[in-house]
Amino acid sequence: MEKTEKKLSLFALTWPIFIEILLHMLMGNADTLMLSQYSDNSVAAVGVSNQILSFVIVMFGFVAGGAAILVAQNIGAERPLDAGKVAMTSISLNLLISLSLSLVLVIFSKQALSLMDIPNELMDEASTYMGVVGGFMFIQALIMTISAILRSYGFTKDPMFVTIGMNIINVIGNYFVIFGPFGFPVLGVEGVAYSTAISRLLGFIALIIILIIRSERQLPFKSIFKYRKSDVMGLLRIGVPAGGEQLSYNASQMIITYFIAQMGTIALTTKVYVQNIGMFIMLFSVAISQGSQILIGRYIGAGEIDNAYVRGIKSLKISIIISTIAAIIVYTFSKPLLGIFTDDSSILEKGVMLLMMTIMLEPGRAFNLVLINSLRAASDVKFPVYIGIAIMWGVGVTFAWFFGIFLGLGLIGIWIAFIADEWIRGFFMLKRWNSRAWATKSFVKQKNVVNE
Repeated sequence: MEKTEKKLSLFALTWPIFIEILLHMLMGNADTLMLSQYSDNSVAAVGVSNQILSFVIVMFGFVAGGAAILVAQNIGAERPLDAGKVAMTSISLNLLISLSLSLVLVIFSKQALSLMDIPNELMDEASTYMGVVGGFMFIQALIMTISAILRSYGFTKDPMFVTIGMNIINVIGNYFVIFGPFGFPVLGVEGVAYSTAISRLLGFIALIIILIIRSERQLPFKSIFKYRKSDVMGLLRIGVPAGGEQLSYNASQMIITYFIAQMGTIALTTKVYVQNIGMFIMLFSVAISQGSQILIGRYIGAGEIDNAYVRGIKSLKISIIISTIAAIIVYTFSKPLLGIFTDDSSILEKGVMLLMMTIMLEPGRAFNLVLINSLRAASDVKFPVYIGIAIMWGVGVTFAWFFGIFLGLGLIGIWIAFIADEWIRGFFMLKRWNSRAWATKSFVKQKNVVNE
């Protein structure tokens, strides 16, 4: 992949990642939105199933996240063969893990749904959806892994275009099985499940072809199931802590959602609407953090510590500025935006207040997203996990209960907890980044090159 040696800019890396993540979000909601025209029960069934499937997708991120960093470090260290071997190892390792999980989802779909206390009238549709989409979930794992590899090589547009294609195919498929045009049979949830699975399968095939073309057949495809202990350990040492932190975060959010549920349906609905809007603000920081991770990983591999440090600080400043501006714009148009979802005056009032508080929340979130990914890119993976878990539970969950429930501030108290969680974590991450304790933690040592 000689073309990848060109100098990459943060913007060139970031905007395709932004579009790709945005489209993944929209694809995840496409089934629900289109099914709402078919049956409310079907929407509920798919919604519960997706909660479980989303949890499983986090597991796939263990290997994919590790692959992105190790490939970038090896490229920076001018070790293209090692980068290729890591790429192949990550694909095969995630294939084995995901096949096992897919099998579990198929066999134990009803048991897993029962743990969610799903009503009996939803069980059949929910288990059908999970059986099909869950059975093909290994395809999603491979998509995530190959996309991460391509991005690390600098080809961020390729996953974006594939995601666009997957969205189009999925929406068209949903249209046929939900509305039954031209005499096509209306298949409901089962049809939507197959539409989702087929679109992902076609996306995977496209990514494989792109990977072969982009690699100029230089990747060691023959060694795909030949594991080097160092590669496997490196992938797991980066991926498992990062995945553990994400699982802990998801668990803490479930507890906070439980607190909000005690405040009533209006509070819960408001939270969902505001967070859905907030997700689009957060996308900017997510994209910048992933683009920065690639660049910093390369700098670390090349032994350019000063450049890595400066890149992290610059990305942080950019992310804070953009997220703040985006939050202000969203707040300015808060009523029309919330009006897309509801005309309930109580929800609108509470939602506007929370979106104003989001102006404080999102810059704090930028701290975490950018600096945590920067630390991971430098192979400093344990510190973010320890601090993250301690603060998201010690501050986030505790403050949510204290301000939201005990003091009776409701959703305002919950958002105070969110803000405190993000900013306090961000402070520790910035202190760690400034300390440069990460400078010696790289898994890959650069080549000693005298002459270019």
